[in-house]
Amino acid sequence: MSRRRGLCLVLAAPSGAGKTSLSRALLEDDNSISLSRSVTTRAPRVGEVDGQHYHFIDQPTFDAMVAGNALLEHAHVYGCSYGTPRAPVEQALAQARDVLFDIDWQGFRQLRAAMPGDVVGVFIKPPSLEALRQRLVARGDDAGQVERRMAHAQAEIAHAGEFDYLVENAEFSTALGDLSAILRAARLASLRQID
Repeated sequence: MSRRRGLCLVLAAPSGAGKTSLSRALLEDDNSISLSRSVTTRAPRVGEVDGQHYHFIDQPTFDAMVAGNALLEHAHVYGCSYGTPRAPVEQALAQARDVLFDIDWQGFRQLRAAMPGDVVGVFIKPPSLEALRQRLVARGDDAGQVERRMAHAQAEIAHAGEFDYLVENAEFSTALGDLSAILRAARLASLRQID
């Protein structure tokens, strides 16, 4: 019986496309995949737990991790640093466990460069920009936030072609089924099989 190497499943999407809901559902449906826990230099928000939502660290520790090549990908966003620790991901893959990443297209590029052959990228797209706008308004974003997020969404969507798969989230159960099928196929890829 052959064993397989785990994989890194990256989900990226513009804000409001349903990526977080799809991630949660995929994690609930499949116990062979776990969510990557990033490190960040920002302070915990109300209700966030260290080690559950993020690993909260200071900037000197983060900088040392970057210098020591201990992060697979990292970025500086709105005055705070974020990154994916290398060791837990490499350990999971070696144990045939899959890791789910909720990162943007830039993080996807870095992760794919750091772990060629181990990364499967899925871009979650809304059925239309108008549908995306309606979702942002429905969730309570103010007019200024909606416009900023819409401008950012167009920039994100411009990179959708860099991903291995595009999943349209027009109907949630269909999109979740598509994600599950992609994950199953990726697990069966010959390059992940270990004799």
